[in-house]
Amino acid sequence: MPQTRFPRRLMILLIVGAAVLAVLVGVGLYGLLLAPRSEPSPGGSSASDPPGASTSAPSPTSSAPPVVRESDDPETFARALANALFTWDTATEFGPTDYAQVIVDVGDPSGNETAGLASDVRTYLPTADAWAQLRTMQTRQWLDINDVFVPDEWATALEQASEGQILPGTVAYTITGVRQREGIHGTEPVSSSHDVAFTVFITCEPTFDTCRALRLSELDNPLR
Repeated sequence: MPQTRFPRRLMILLIVGAAVLAVLVGVGLYGLLLAPRSEPSPGGSSASDPPGASTSAPSPTSSAPPVVRESDDPETFARALANALFTWDTATEFGPTDYAQVIVDVGDPSGNETAGLASDVRTYLPTADAWAQLRTMQTRQWLDINDVFVPDEWATALEQASEGQILPGTVAYTITGVRQREGIHGTEPVSSSHDVAFTVFITCEPTFDTCRALRLSELDNPLR
């Protein structure tokens, strides 16, 4: 299968520097440690939840990283991918590498985008040092999805792409939601919420029988 290249303007969105990663990790730790103390939120639905929102929190006793179920429906796959990307629990024996592998396992089977996808995923997960700190607080995280849509900029990118540059069945979904974290600080339960937005690039039929993840945008710098 020929190697696929994204338009240059999309690749720019996918380049994340070490400084940005450090800021993201710092914000995550600060948000957990200094968040208002409250009873752990079950992440259940409420009257204010928008239609189609994903509001189910992962089980705090989950014994394994989430699995991205196969689907030939692009939006269904995008939602599953987003949830897996943000769902982790430091109280288990698993680490960032294990959670990253879940996403890589549903990546481009040709291997052309594997290294890029793995690099993208690492920017969404805490570093090993940050993970160790979060583990002392038994921190877990999940995502409440607010909206999933094909951004207007993707249509523009398709128009500008040369023939054969983008695989048939490739689509971008921008996802907005709230990153939720819960943990224990000392003896008190703490929680934090942070609005997030990002874009997932996936390829489905006719190129692949089931949808596959290609790349991820920089967190909070999605296509609009």
